[in-house]
Amino acid sequence: MTARLDRWESLLQRLLAASPYVLLAISAALALVREDGNAPSWQIAAAVVATAAWMRLMPRGVLYVAGLIVLIGLLCAQAVWFASFFAFIGYLHSWQYLRGAWRFAGVTATAAISVTAFFGGPPEPVPSEILSYLLLTAGIVAAVGLFSFIGEITAQRSDERRQMVARLEETLRENAGLHAQLLVQAREAGVMEERQRMAAEIHDTLAQGLTGIITQLQAAHQADDWRRNVDNAVQLARESLAEARRSVHAVGPGQLDAAPLPEALREVAAKWSELNGVRADLTTTGTVRPLHPEVEETLLRTAQEALANAAKHAGASRVGLTLSYMEDMVTLDVRDDGAGFDVERVRDGGGFGLTSMRRRVSRLAGTLEIESEPGGGTAISASVPAVARD
Repeated sequence: MTARLDRWESLLQRLLAASPYVLLAISAALALVREDGNAPSWQIAAAVVATAAWMRLMPRGVLYVAGLIVLIGLLCAQAVWFASFFAFIGYLHSWQYLRGAWRFAGVTATAAISVTAFFGGPPEPVPSEILSYLLLTAGIVAAVGLFSFIGEITAQRSDERRQMVARLEETLRENAGLHAQLLVQAREAGVMEERQRMAAEIHDTLAQGLTGIITQLQAAHQADDWRRNVDNAVQLARESLAEARRSVHAVGPGQLDAAPLPEALREVAAKWSELNGVRADLTTTGTVRPLHPEVEETLLRTAQEALANAAKHAGASRVGLTLSYMEDMVTLDVRDDGAGFDVERVRDGGGFGLTSMRRRVSRLAGTLEIESEPGGGTAISASVPAVARD
């Protein structure tokens, strides 16, 4: 659309540049063909050539307009056809190349010359003649001034629109570059998020399983009844392999495939208790209801990590899990009576397990709170929005 308007504007500029010579030629042709001028043909032709040369060679300005008006007066005195056609250029160039009140001076002079030519000479000293002369001249000046002013405003608006379009195109180019940059950043962020997800899955499945296997094998090495510990290690290895396969296919934990979240947590707590010889109890409060798979997976992984930390570091004799269903939130609390730790020290340089829990919970716009002190046990509380299952 903009290109088409530019082509039309370029064509209009060429027509305006050619119009003085076209109107001069038409006026001269009519004056010479009709032979009703006030001067011989050679004189009319000489005045036409002089006018064309003046328009072609003179720099545009006050002197140019003044000379053009004089030449228009000379031509109109020789034939009225110049007042009918070519005098229009006097109005056009007076408004285009003069400024301020000089514009109206040039237009008024051109109008007076044209009206005089139409009247066949200066008006008779009769009030009606003089009044008609003045009214016609004033009407021409007013009409030329009005239409020229409208054209000037239109041209200014056109320039403003052109500048606005140029700024818009520049903005679009900048936005295109920004969009490409954002796509690259989004792609990099997606890759990083996927790496973090895989790292969390590996930690929550393989790392915890291998830790349990090592613990059971160490216990078997020191115990008389080593078969039970070896059987536990084999079972952990099988479960870790199954979880690894689920992580590769980006599906949820196997416990949630077969049971609701409370039962899956109870099963996790029971297996952990059996493997570590520490009592673990689950309490459920509120109305149990199906939640979004990612919500349930996050709470289950949080419980697994908290229990793994309790087995590895706490030396606890008892662990309690509380799953609380509220109207808008669901909360999992895991408490143990173990050795505890300095929360501030862990917050500044905590291990991957706590970092993984925080990331999982934060991804769901939830909160993770840790309360502990040396010798005072540990309490971990994860709260996430209770988004219902689709």
